[in-house]
Amino acid sequence: MRAEVRVLGIVQGVGFRPFIYRLATELKLKGYVRNRGDAGVEIVVEGDEVSVRSFIRRIEADKPPAAQISRLDAKLMEDKGGFKEFKILKSTEERGDTGSIIPPDMSICEHCLKEFFNPSNRRHRYYFITCTDCGPRYTIIERLPYDRPNTTMKDFPLCPQCLKEYTSPEDRRFHAQTVACPACGPKAFLADRKGVEISCGDPFLEAGKLLAEGFILAIKGIGGFHVATSTINPEPVRKLRKAKYREQKPFAIMARSLNAVQTFAQVSSLEEKLLTSPERPIVLLKKSGEYYLAEEISPGLHNVGVMLPYTGLHYLLFEGAKEEPALVMTSGNLPAEPIISDNQEAVEKLAGFVDYFLFHERRIAQPCDDSVVKSVDGKPVFIRRSRGYAPAPIKISGKLKQVAVAYGAEENVTACIAFNGKAFLSQYVGEVEKVEGVAYLERTVKRLLALTCVKPEVLACDLHPRFNSTLLARKQAEEFGCRLVQVQHHYAHALSLMAEHGLEEMVAVVCDGFGYGADGKAWGGEVLHCGLTGWKRLAHLEEQPMIGGDLAALYPLRMAYGMLARAGFEEAEEWLKSKAEMLPHGEQEAEVIVKMFRQGRFTPTTSTGRVLDAAAAILNVCYRRTYEGEPAMKLEAAASRGRKTVNLKPEISGEVLKTSNLACALIENSGRYRVEDLAYTVEEYLAEGLAELACAWAERLGVKAVGFTGGVAFNHHITSAFRRLVEGRGLKLYVNLKVPPGDGGLSLGQAFKAGLEG
Repeated sequence: MRAEVRVLGIVQGVGFRPFIYRLATELKLKGYVRNRGDAGVEIVVEGDEVSVRSFIRRIEADKPPAAQISRLDAKLMEDKGGFKEFKILKSTEERGDTGSIIPPDMSICEHCLKEFFNPSNRRHRYYFITCTDCGPRYTIIERLPYDRPNTTMKDFPLCPQCLKEYTSPEDRRFHAQTVACPACGPKAFLADRKGVEISCGDPFLEAGKLLAEGFILAIKGIGGFHVATSTINPEPVRKLRKAKYREQKPFAIMARSLNAVQTFAQVSSLEEKLLTSPERPIVLLKKSGEYYLAEEISPGLHNVGVMLPYTGLHYLLFEGAKEEPALVMTSGNLPAEPIISDNQEAVEKLAGFVDYFLFHERRIAQPCDDSVVKSVDGKPVFIRRSRGYAPAPIKISGKLKQVAVAYGAEENVTACIAFNGKAFLSQYVGEVEKVEGVAYLERTVKRLLALTCVKPEVLACDLHPRFNSTLLARKQAEEFGCRLVQVQHHYAHALSLMAEHGLEEMVAVVCDGFGYGADGKAWGGEVLHCGLTGWKRLAHLEEQPMIGGDLAALYPLRMAYGMLARAGFEEAEEWLKSKAEMLPHGEQEAEVIVKMFRQGRFTPTTSTGRVLDAAAAILNVCYRRTYEGEPAMKLEAAASRGRKTVNLKPEISGEVLKTSNLACALIENSGRYRVEDLAYTVEEYLAEGLAELACAWAERLGVKAVGFTGGVAFNHHITSAFRRLVEGRGLKLYVNLKVPPGDGGLSLGQAFKAGLEG
């Protein structure tokens, strides 16, 4: 019997061809396997019928751990007798099928780690040790099919020993495209801040020692540069903050081991599983009572972002930094710009505050930031879905009529390509306010299209007319000759939930900082009735004045005063002037704020984020936002130590959840209750009020599904309280688990909508 098999999914770069070779050889079958230019795999086998049928069955049952099969087509026919043995043939450029993709980068596996630490192994302490089960994939591929000449490893010809492993079926590195060793692989070197190489015996040990001594280093990894320094010495952390203009924004850290993490943070079983997974994301962990790292790492917060080493390079750094339980390991970029991946660009942009560079020779084809995950309400929730996860597809429901490409919004941007029941989200792109971010998004879209082997048929973007992502989508719609669909921001958030969970109808609560409303106003606390063909706004938070527009988001006192003044609080002006020193221009600015309110010169908003900001200012938790979400995050940190002591029932008028009364209640109860308890009350009030509105509407409409999404869904207390109330009414709550509930998941909802419309 002869079988002609076509396999789609994640089947290149995961040891799939070696697996097929061994399986066919075991079953005494003849034929061939080869990669295709569409990221799929083509197999032809001949042999006795029992063996051929067993072969087809075991492809799915015994596939390599990192492989994902989305489709397997097998044509059975009579044996043609054209083969003498089974071979891995040279890849073909042929394309035809769509739906396959290159796998994400994977952390170093246990087998490689054992060799790495074994003094008698020829790859002992070789920082780029990999095999078919681990190492970079997405960040090194330049074109399909996935073969060494099509990756950045083409610059490093195999030595005789590596070539022998590469061609030996019994070897773990049989057809491993990233195979290398100290003799033939990329070299690493230490350099001064001008990029001039420094001669030293071991650049990794030397780099580790420099980090422990308090120097700041830019370290080239597999997806881009990290900027690193000590975690127990506060001075270099302060210096780094000043240099990167990151006054308060938390830095991610890399701990040397799980045991080290447990000396300064609480680690649940779920968090341990995430930390040690092959994806190795940054995990937000609650600081323990014994937390001893520099407070400057995550000032004013109850948690800290931690990851474990995921390459040999990282383990070597800790050998040099012997006394460090962890190292600051933040993205190597300038504010509002993409992560840097090129050596020369790193010198040009980072030399102003970096003391040394640790370079390696391998080019990075596709920059890729670290992923970030947080345990929210007992479930892993993506804050950033990137390295280790992108560009692996997400299965979605709904019959998409066309290939859709989506561009996200303005911050935390990802691109998405959706077709044939799958959505391929890009790595984290970040902000697109600057030209560098827009160019990065454009490159990312084009590369993702090339890797998925599809042509766009419809494009999607946000409703906001001035977002750079919207402008790019318009430009590329002309280039590709495609129709452009603009999807309202909060409806797109809800659609991401519907795509994830296979829902056709739901009542969705979408809470965030800002989204362009259908009426042109600033929305952010919305209850929507959503279907696949349209949506309706059912209810929302009370409109509050954003005095000074975006300035009210930067200085929450403006928001707080506006809420108090709107509530008719007689001492609002006096209260604002008592806090005037917290404003950039003091009393003069306070007077202008009061005047603008009286003249009605402000932007109305229903934003949940702005309410949380105002509460943070009233409770003296945060007066100035230096990074996205800061006041709300610091309020959450305070609330995590609080409990329900104030019985403040949600006030609902018509289909509006009042928030003016909430601001007044905080003023009235300040001094009577702990700040932590009042912060807890704010979050509980919003969860209760929004849940009541959503449940009442769901019951009225006969809808069983209620969703909670948007950036506020990162808040553990609000989400868990919302779940308790919704499920207490006999309804089913849905949250984002495959993509971030924040704007990082927005492109999924946009692409889903555009693809459905056709």
